Amino acid sequence: MEEVDEGRVQISPPGFNVIYLPYADDFRTLDPPRCPSATQTQVDKMKEIISKLRFKYRALQPNFKGFTLKKCITSIGSPGDGSQISGTSEKLDLRLILLGPSGRGRTFIADTLLGNNKTRASMDPLKQSTKWSTVVDSRTITVIDTPDILGPSLGNTSRAREALRSLQLTSPGPHAFLLVIQAPGSGMSLDQDPTQAIQGTLELFGEGVTGYIIPVLTHADILGRRRTVDHVLEADSGELKRALSLCGQRPELVDNRLDLPPEAQTDLCRHFVDRVTEMKELRGHFVHEVHRRQDYLREKLLYDMSSALAEKLGQK
Repeated sequence: MEEVDEGRVQISPPGFNVIYLPYADDFRTLDPPRCPSATQTQVDKMKEIISKLRFKYRALQPNFKGFTLKKCITSIGSPGDGSQISGTSEKLDLRLILLGPSGRGRTFIADTLLGNNKTRASMDPLKQSTKWSTVVDSRTITVIDTPDILGPSLGNTSRAREALRSLQLTSPGPHAFLLVIQAPGSGMSLDQDPTQAIQGTLELFGEGVTGYIIPVLTHADILGRRRTVDHVLEADSGELKRALSLCGQRPELVDNRLDLPPEAQTDLCRHFVDRVTEMKELRGHFVHEVHRRQDYLREKLLYDMSSALAEKLGQK
């Protein structure tokens, strides 16, 4: 190191910084600490915990913040009893609105999301929007099944009323709209017009619903070898692509045959949950004018009743 006097005159020049390395015989042999091996029960429990981890990394997603312990705990909950960390239950909940005509696979999608509920499946065709709930991987999944509000079977008054009722049932707002559309070329009676279905959804719920629509193409089992979304889009004449451009969302292709194995239905349910969770993390939930007015009327009612109660108390 260079040394200078008070007048900044060099006393000794800088030299080399030498780091002495040990010789081979200077290395010591250390005994590694002996740790007890995990029991088979502990190994099985850890496998159970890892199997509950469901994270999807998107390299192009700008808001990816990495794998954190908090996110891990939130995902797996408490092992063994299915309980959740306090305060995370509401954040994990998902609210869905199911749209589409009868006989095109909507009932199958509802049953899949609800765990193949035989009671729900045996009911007559819906006359009004109905709320169902179930728990999937420690998440409360709320499904609003609607009548055919996009078709001609209901009058305009009933269509408008049931559309708004479905929104009320998902308060403070749904995270996604699953729009069931018969896959083009499936040969099931007359092909459904996907453009008309998406335009009808926008007409009923407003332009703001665009980013929350997930088109669900059913009857994939009838398409033969074209059993992927890419194959369906490649074979499309352009009508389906024009319809999808209205919502900007990639569709899901679903095999909804009656003899679909339970394991496949479970996988499909979890796939929908993962897809909606991604949308929730990206956009939150859809807010309609009916939700804003509900909040206003609720606060106004609270104010009016509290004022009346305070006046009554003051008279005593």
